This record gives sequence, structure tokens and C-alpha cells, in this order.
Amino acid sequence: MDRRELQLNSLGGKNGRPNDPKRAQALMYEVSENFERILTLHNEIVRAIAANRSLSDQFISEATGEIRKRSTRLQTSLKLQKPELAPENRDAGSDLELMETKDELILLCKQIERFAKNPIIEKPGTVNAQELGRAREDLQSVVELSDAIKKQIDKRKP
Repeated sequence: MDRRELQLNSLGGKNGRPNDPKRAQALMYEVSENFERILTLHNEIVRAIAANRSLSDQFISEATGEIRKRSTRLQTSLKLQKPELAPENRDAGSDLELMETKDELILLCKQIERFAKNPIIEKPGTVNAQELGRAREDLQSVVELSDAIKKQIDKRKP
């Protein structure tokens, strides 16, 4: 992730000049911190589900809120802004309403894994437009799923 961030930022700042090395280092640190926190929350959720432990609504709300916030930051930092989704992908939120919270969290974890294992993310320097598009879609899916789950949990609060 750090190398990917550095490569994106070395493409040039304003007027085609390279970015300030201190700024690039700060961005690399931010990307690394956001990515690691998403993975930490992912692991906590996976461990709880695998152990068949129940997760409190408060934990789910906080975790999905933080995953959304950090995923959105990654979109901006890695220049993976929201892709244009095909019409069949736009109805994913309505499908979530039919799922159990546990199943929603499993789906979210799978999307996080899919994003993290994308060759563009896993092996910086990989140049593949198709994989880049998939990384954008996967990260956007993480943002949307985490937001939808958080909203559903927050609706249940008194």
C-alpha cells in the first residue's frame, strides 16, 4: 500500500512537479494507518463470527462507521474514487434489508478481503486497467456496505 501511494503521488503534483517528500511520507503513513485499521476491524469481526460470539449493536455501528470513514479516505488517497456502477449493482442496499446482520458482516468482510487481495493493492506497480477498475468497485462496495449496515443498526437504537 505504501509503495502504491508513493507511486501515485510521484506522478506529479501541481504543474507536473513531484510532490513534497514530507507530504508523500505523511500520505503513505495515513494510507498505511487507514488500511491497517480496516484490516484490524475486519479481523475482529471475523474472529467473533467464527467463534459464534454475538457482537453488540454498538460495536457493529462503531466498526462499520470507522470502516466506511477509512475506506473513503483510502479512495481519496489512492485516487480510487467512486466508479460508475452498472444498474444491477445499485440495488445492493435493498438486498441487505433481507439479510441477517451476521450475513451482512460476512459479506462486508469478503469485500474487504477482495479489495486487499487485488493485485493493484497487493503488488504495487502492477499495471492492469481491469484490476484497477475492480479495486475501485471493491473499495466502493466496502464503503456502501459498511454505510448500509451502520444505518440499519442505528435504526434499531431507541
